Amino acid sequence: MTGTEPPASSPADAFDRLSFLELRNSQLTEAIKRVESERHFMEAELLRLQREVKRLKTELDRLRYPPLIVGSVRDVLTDGRVVVKSSTGPDFVVNSAETVDHEKIGIGSRVALNKQTLAVMGVLPASLDPLVTASEVLDKPSVTYSDIGGLVEQIRDIREAVEYPLLRSELYRKIGVDPPKGVLLIGPPGTGKTLIAKAVAHHTHATFIRLVGSELVQKYIGEGARLVRELFQMAREKAPAIIFIDEVDSIGAKRLEVATSGDREVQRTLMQLLAEMDGFEPLSNVKIVAATNRPDILDEALLRPGRFDRIIEIPVPTYAGRGEIFRIHSRGMALKEPIDFDALALRCDGVTGADIKAICTEAGMWAIREERDHVLATDFERAIEKVVGDEEIRKESVTMFA
Repeated sequence: MTGTEPPASSPADAFDRLSFLELRNSQLTEAIKRVESERHFMEAELLRLQREVKRLKTELDRLRYPPLIVGSVRDVLTDGRVVVKSSTGPDFVVNSAETVDHEKIGIGSRVALNKQTLAVMGVLPASLDPLVTASEVLDKPSVTYSDIGGLVEQIRDIREAVEYPLLRSELYRKIGVDPPKGVLLIGPPGTGKTLIAKAVAHHTHATFIRLVGSELVQKYIGEGARLVRELFQMAREKAPAIIFIDEVDSIGAKRLEVATSGDREVQRTLMQLLAEMDGFEPLSNVKIVAATNRPDILDEALLRPGRFDRIIEIPVPTYAGRGEIFRIHSRGMALKEPIDFDALALRCDGVTGADIKAICTEAGMWAIREERDHVLATDFERAIEKVVGDEEIRKESVTMFA
C-alpha cells in the first residue's frame, strides 16, 4: 500500500453512512410531500379568492346598474314596439331589449323600464298590493255561533246567504235560484256585527279576507280603485272566499254633486266596488259581507238587489238575549256562588253585547282588586253600576257636543 491511497473504511462506517443517507432521503421525502400539500392548498385558496373577486365584481356592477322604473304595458304594436305607462308620467312608445322574452309581454303586464330610454328591460311577475295580501285571515277565529247570544234569526239568515252557498251549493241548483251575492250587517256599535263575521269565518272552509273600509281610501288618484280590483282578484284566485269589509260607510257614502278632490277619489273607489260586485265578471264562489252602523248615509246603488241582496239588522239584545250573553261571557269565570243572570239582564236595559262583556270583565277586576280567586254576585252589581253609568255619561257627552 502506497502513502497516497485512502485508508480502507470499516463495515461499521459504511453502515452508518447508509443509515444517514436513508434518514436524509426520508426527511427530503417528507419535505416534498409537505411542499406539495402546501402547493395544493395555495392553488385551492387562489381559486377561492378568484371566485370571490369575480363575485364582488358582479355585485359591484349590479350596484352600479342604474335603477329601473316600474311600468305597465298599454298596447303591443305590430312592429314589436310597446306602449307603456311609467310611474313617472304619460304613455310612451318604446323598444324592448333583446334579452326580453317578447311572448311574455302582453297588455297589462308589469315591466321594468330603463331610466333614460324607457326601453323594456324585463317582465316583472304579477303581484298584489301588500295591503291586499295581508288582509287574508290565515288563522281562523275561534268564535263559533254558540258564542253569540240573542241573535238566532240573524245567524240563520247569514248562514243561508253566505255559509250554505259555499258548503251546500247543490241545494240552490236543485231549487233553481241564485244565492245572494252580498250581505250587509247594520246595527248600533257593539251589537255583534264583527262577531258574526268571525263566526262565519270559523264555520266555513273558505278563505276569509278582512279589510276595513278606510284602508281602501288612498292618497293618490286611482289607488283605492286598484286596491278594490286586486282584492276581488285575489278572492277569485283563492275561491271559495268571503270578503268582509268592516265600516263600509267610509267608502260607500252617498255621492254628492259638490265634492272635493278627496271625495271624488272615494267615489272612484265606490264605483270600482260596485262594478266588482255586480259587473260582467261573475263572482261565483266569492261572497261579500259588510258591516256598518250608519246605513242612512250609504249610497242607494250599494243597497240595491244584486249587490247587497240581504240586509240583516243586528239590534240591541232583548231581555232574554242579555241573559244569554251574560251566561256566554261568564262561562270561563270562577264563580263562587250561583249568579242570577236574568236579574242582571233586567238591570241592563238598552245595553249592547259589548257592554255586557265589559261588565263581566269589570266584575272579574273587582275580585282581583280585593285579592279573591272567585267572583261574587256583588261584583257583577258593582260592575253594572260602573259600566252602565259610564255609558250614560258617554251618551250625555255625545248629545252635548252634537
